[in-house]
Amino acid sequence: MTGVHTAAPPVQAGLAAPTRWWAATSAVYAGALARARVARGPLLFVATLQSIGILALLRGVLRHPDRVTTSAIVAGTTVLVVAFVALNLLAQRFGALRAARALDYFAALPIPTSAVVLGTAASYASFTVPGAIVTAVVGVAAFGLPAAHLWLVLPVIVCAGVALAGLGAVLGLAMPRAELATVAGQLGMTAVLFLGVIPPSHLPTAVRAVRALVPSALAVDALAAGLRGHVDLLATSWRLAVTLGMGAIALALASRLLRRAVQQ
Repeated sequence: MTGVHTAAPPVQAGLAAPTRWWAATSAVYAGALARARVARGPLLFVATLQSIGILALLRGVLRHPDRVTTSAIVAGTTVLVVAFVALNLLAQRFGALRAARALDYFAALPIPTSAVVLGTAASYASFTVPGAIVTAVVGVAAFGLPAAHLWLVLPVIVCAGVALAGLGAVLGLAMPRAELATVAGQLGMTAVLFLGVIPPSHLPTAVRAVRALVPSALAVDALAAGLRGHVDLLATSWRLAVTLGMGAIALALASRLLRRAVQQ
């Protein structure tokens, strides 16, 4: 007697239902932020103390500074907190992950690489908010600047954080060795420090052209203008929009670098 055999439906191993992009980004963000709070908490304190120390140093050195100079100092040191974490530490993080071949973990997840990069970058950027706010408040008090437009600190932190975190991710993923990623992150943070704290009008023309390439430069200018007591909403919006655009380009490049790294 001939039996009729019904073929079993094929099992598609490893094909999980696609995760929605925003849900994936939120999950990566929550996980990276929780890790940063535990592992990077002391470093945020160091970053904040470092910026406040620079404020104190310059306050003691400058006897009768003009408001253009003092507003640039406060805005530059505020964004420096963001650069220390979002650029420097994120470059080190991705550099270490690539060196240890730990990026393969992300390749096994049913989420796009853009969600990994954006979620991680956003967590490092938002982690800097308390330290940046404290630095701005201390700077305004130390230099006697008007506090009416301190609310600008929040959008500036967000936009500068996106841009600097994107750059940090690119540096970390582009460097072939973890040590080089650390050096690149340190050099990037140094550029943000010197080209942010010094007013553009005090820089040589050639250096101003270099400054324009720093992703956070326009965000620093937007905050400095607000700390002088005059806010041009159109100019501020344009500066922050360009900063976000530079961040979007950096994040897109970092996503491609991550995709290439996990496929090697």
